[in-house]
Amino acid sequence: MPVILIGTLDTKGAEIQFVRDYLAGKGVLVIDAGVLGAPAFAADIPRERVFAAAGTTLGAVQQAADRGRAIEAAARGVAAIVRELHGQGQVDGVLGLGGSAGTTIGTAAMRALPFGIPKLMVSTLASGQVRPFVGVRDICMMNSVVDLSGLNRISRVVLRNAAMAMAGMLYRGFADSVRLQDKPLLTATMFGVTTPCVEAARKILEQRDYEVLVFHATGTGGQTMESFISDGLIKGVLDITTTELADELVGGELTAGPDRLTAAAIRGVPQVISLGALDMVNFGPRPTVPEKFQDRRFYQHNPNVTLMRTTPAENDQLGKQIAEKASAARGPTAVLVPLRGVSAIDREGQPFWWPEADQALFQSLRNWISPHVRLVELDLHINDPAFAQAAAQTLLELMRST
Repeated sequence: MPVILIGTLDTKGAEIQFVRDYLAGKGVLVIDAGVLGAPAFAADIPRERVFAAAGTTLGAVQQAADRGRAIEAAARGVAAIVRELHGQGQVDGVLGLGGSAGTTIGTAAMRALPFGIPKLMVSTLASGQVRPFVGVRDICMMNSVVDLSGLNRISRVVLRNAAMAMAGMLYRGFADSVRLQDKPLLTATMFGVTTPCVEAARKILEQRDYEVLVFHATGTGGQTMESFISDGLIKGVLDITTTELADELVGGELTAGPDRLTAAAIRGVPQVISLGALDMVNFGPRPTVPEKFQDRRFYQHNPNVTLMRTTPAENDQLGKQIAEKASAARGPTAVLVPLRGVSAIDREGQPFWWPEADQALFQSLRNWISPHVRLVELDLHINDPAFAQAAAQTLLELMRST
């Protein structure tokens, strides 16, 4: 299978050819995402095919003379082609070169591929904020150091190292020499205030010969977990910490977006859902808290993290959201309710103890949950060992039923 090499052959032709020659022994398939000038050499997949895959034509893009739309179409087309090639078993790795446009195009293709396929982007933007390019995928961003504008003593070293890095990621000898675990994969979500629960449940599941991937519920963590589930890698989900839903609802900094708590439902993966850290919305240092929230209840977790208590009205909405998403699941689903508190600071005597707010959450779940979803109410705190035991055992039961 080839390495897919992505770039604009009108502006980055010499650089792409340099990398292609280094990787020639590995098999290389070049995709040209250029628009304006003539390509420096003939690509394996020409730009005409790229724009056709985006639902347009090269002529139409050139006539529109809109650079932003051209980049958007190129990214869409390259991603579609790479996704198709992967479906045919023709992608061993992906390497992209470029500035802002090339990075947008190359990483769009990389994000279209599942975890585990080598992805390397040599970019002039790699030393800055790269979250929009990386997303939740295992993309390696490599700083080009100088602009990718012709070959010189600096760019040759960077591009040579990039080619060698890709060749190293393709080397199967080390992986083949290690006995890879083939245990079924489970996921769990954790926050500092739910750590005792998740750690105890994880140990129980690992004793039953499962491998547990724990995701920190920081927005990106929840999105990454959802992507793993969507890719079909996960056999069961222990979604103890659903706090990202509160940030999405109220406007905190750790939202995972509106699609949080949907992947397992869509794929029919057995899931246990709980209410971990729904007592809080996350902000940065206290000055970052919006003025409209100044009269709310806060807890300064550390100088960089300010927690804001959710209200009864917000908890009523959160309960309905969880009930609706759980009720839409195609697979076996249970919601476990810790009646004595949903986080380490939501228990009697702690800063976020607010029984009326918790009761609004619990009652909303009761009101909206579908009869086919198992609703389990336990007279326990979320970090009590017995709650972790119940969560792990419930997930094991749901997986046995499939």
